Amino acid sequence: MPPRADGTPRRGQEPRRGASPDLPPADGSGRDDDRARGFGGIGDARAYTPRGRTVREGDQRTRSPRTGRNTDPFRPALQVLDGGRPVRDRRPEVEAEDEPEPPRRGQDKPGRDAQSQREPGREKRGRERPGRELPDQRPERPAREPRARAAEDRAVRGEGRPTLSRAAEARAAKARAAEGRGTQSRGTQSRAAQSRAAQGRAAQGRAAQDRAAQDGFDDDEWDETPRRGGRATAGATRARSTANPRRGAAGGRTDASARTGRERKVAAPPGPRRAPARSAAPVRPGARRPAPLIPAEPPRLANGTRRLRLGTVLALTLFVAIGVRLVVLQVGGSAAAADSLLEQREKRLTEVVLPAPRGSILDSSGAVLAHSVEARYIYADPEMIKDPVAAAARLSPKLGIPPSKLIQLMAKKKRPGGGPSRFEYLARGVDIAVADEIAAMKIPGISSDRDERRDIPGADLAANLIGFTGDDHTGLEGIEARYDELLRGTDGKRVFEIGRGDLAMEIPGGYHRQDDASPGSSIQLTINRDLQFEVQRVLSQQGEKSNATVAAAVVLNAKTGEVLAQASYPAYNAAKPGDFKPKDREDVATSVIADPGSTHKAFTIGAALEEGVITRDSLITVGPGLKRGGYDFTDTHRLPAGTRLTIPGVLAYSSNVGTIRIADKLGKEKLYDYQQRFGLGRATNVGMPGEATGRLLAPGEWSGSASGSVPIGMSVDATLIQMTAGYGAIANDGTYIQPHLIKSTISGRNGSVTPTPAPETHRVLSAGTAKQLREMMESVVDAEGGTGGRAAVDGYRVAGKTGTGKMLVEGQYTKHNAGSFIGMAPAEDPQFVIGVFADVPDGTGGDVAAPAFSKMMSSALRHYRVPPSGNPEPTFKLKG
Repeated sequence: MPPRADGTPRRGQEPRRGASPDLPPADGSGRDDDRARGFGGIGDARAYTPRGRTVREGDQRTRSPRTGRNTDPFRPALQVLDGGRPVRDRRPEVEAEDEPEPPRRGQDKPGRDAQSQREPGREKRGRERPGRELPDQRPERPAREPRARAAEDRAVRGEGRPTLSRAAEARAAKARAAEGRGTQSRGTQSRAAQSRAAQGRAAQGRAAQDRAAQDGFDDDEWDETPRRGGRATAGATRARSTANPRRGAAGGRTDASARTGRERKVAAPPGPRRAPARSAAPVRPGARRPAPLIPAEPPRLANGTRRLRLGTVLALTLFVAIGVRLVVLQVGGSAAAADSLLEQREKRLTEVVLPAPRGSILDSSGAVLAHSVEARYIYADPEMIKDPVAAAARLSPKLGIPPSKLIQLMAKKKRPGGGPSRFEYLARGVDIAVADEIAAMKIPGISSDRDERRDIPGADLAANLIGFTGDDHTGLEGIEARYDELLRGTDGKRVFEIGRGDLAMEIPGGYHRQDDASPGSSIQLTINRDLQFEVQRVLSQQGEKSNATVAAAVVLNAKTGEVLAQASYPAYNAAKPGDFKPKDREDVATSVIADPGSTHKAFTIGAALEEGVITRDSLITVGPGLKRGGYDFTDTHRLPAGTRLTIPGVLAYSSNVGTIRIADKLGKEKLYDYQQRFGLGRATNVGMPGEATGRLLAPGEWSGSASGSVPIGMSVDATLIQMTAGYGAIANDGTYIQPHLIKSTISGRNGSVTPTPAPETHRVLSAGTAKQLREMMESVVDAEGGTGGRAAVDGYRVAGKTGTGKMLVEGQYTKHNAGSFIGMAPAEDPQFVIGVFADVPDGTGGDVAAPAFSKMMSSALRHYRVPPSGNPEPTFKLKG
């Protein structure tokens, strides 16, 4: 096949492997480096003559600017490893004779791989397989522009170097294979091993350079260590980019692509060529560049994430430990340990009573009769008191309590449920000023808290009726005792945890529980405060005047049965009940029993009228007296024998004999029945505690004298309230109305008012009988010689009856007289019924009770503005 026009050999006409090119002239005028170079194998030929192009054409098309940088966008920048040693120092350990000589200064070494530019597609296909090629970590050698230009000039002139011998090619292939194995194992070597290997490689490289110099070859002719995974190293890249093709027979360059396909598949590089016969020019050893200075490895910064994780782990561990401990304390352990914890907690708990506000007692108009005012209570914690004797000595003058009693209260003691007592009352109802003085003493274990004290604005006003409370606000007497549950309410309590020693105070955030108190309800009485005051004043005056041991007065509303006033003598100050004797605090009207005496005659005559055994005009024979059961019954106002009295006359003169004769006509059974109808023998349930029921003799219990004593009010035990309520039936047209003191209750929670149930009522007499009886009873006050003349009220018709009996004390009658008067006004339409009773050494009801009645009735009529009687008093015929 004829050669190409440009003189380059065609495919298949290149010299065989190992053939020597044309030698340079023997005159030594200079070596042609390009001609001296030979191809190491079919691979080199492909690399330097792709697709049949000449080396010059390839160089012109693919030559890159000599900038010293890698312009391949797919090849990473080379780096300096192992402290800046040259790439040749990092080659794997090989024998010294096989290490290629390092390049000399001035030789041509292009800066990039020519094949990567000529065949981008092949390189792209290589990159598409991950893990195929590893980036070259060796630094790229800077371009040497003068040497490159010299190489180009020699290529133009057709000059070249002699090709390598087969022995040299074999040694280069062996070095590349060894370097590939070293590259694969390099990642597992330690820095010390790598350093030792690098030193060995450097020594071997220098030995190889010397041999190459003797043979007349440069290390630029050889491809350096093959790349891992089939990718060429930096040295191989430079070798391919600067390879010199053989010259053909015509003196031109031989195209590497013209080789046969069989030769292209040869992977191993061609062996070294034989040294030329002629002596080669002396080779100048290549200058070794100094290793670049690599800065020391920067200090390692602290790992913030690591610290954060460590802190999180520690915090979580702490919280878990605390949680486990809490669980163990709460649910773990034995029952004895749990009981011990509870016992310790109980010792730290203090309970303070929150007194419920006690309800007030009001009169019918809403005026206060008794209520609670703010005060203080003093209490002690025995567990905190160090010196009870000294504390008692300081408190006694302030509280008015003997030191011995205070010491007893402050003594340590156990509670009923177990555990030490941490709360003991010392005094209640203490004035706020006194409590402040005690607090200023700062006695350990002595404290005060809000309390109430019962206050009676009127002092002794209705004191016997209202009663009083104890230090614990419990009602002891009177209405306070009768309606204690309603007035008291429900106390609350506050339980809290306190410290010990000097820190004996409430622990903030400790156990705390408070049950609020429920206030008590208030009671509104039927009592009128103004009338009560007047009745009490009159009674007190009359009692002192008549030297009465006890006295009482009751004012009833004849139409409703309401108690408008109820007074007792003597009275006392309910705010200081301890200053009075128990006897002085009694409510005489409901608790003192006495023979009603002649006041009972109205019931006997009313029953006889109702039963029809007598009439208004009936005449009853009276005499000096009569005898029953061995007992003589006579009249106080003695009349001649055979005197006949009318029914008004019997009442006006209070004839015992006449009343006994009328009772004989009525019969004891009927009399006993009407006694019960008038409310005798049973408590009225007026609303006072301890009300006496009185006593009646049943017909079967009558003795021989009972037929004479019972009709005239002897052998009959009754209270003033019972007798007054019976007279209320006469005043109310024969209808009995149960007397009552309570008008309504007022809730302490919402202030709602609840009226009391309607009182019990029943018929005793017909309205006509009651009216006739009232008119006949007017004779007692208006008739000449009547026993109740001192009970008259100016301007008003008054009907009533006097009585003198005996007071019963512990089953025995006293020597005193129990004088009484019970009446009503105005007689034609009674509005009020008033009963007055007094136990006096001497005197009768007409002398002691009637005057007091008159004053009381006059006050009641004026207070309620009852108009005077419009009709004149009737005239009475007393004797027949």
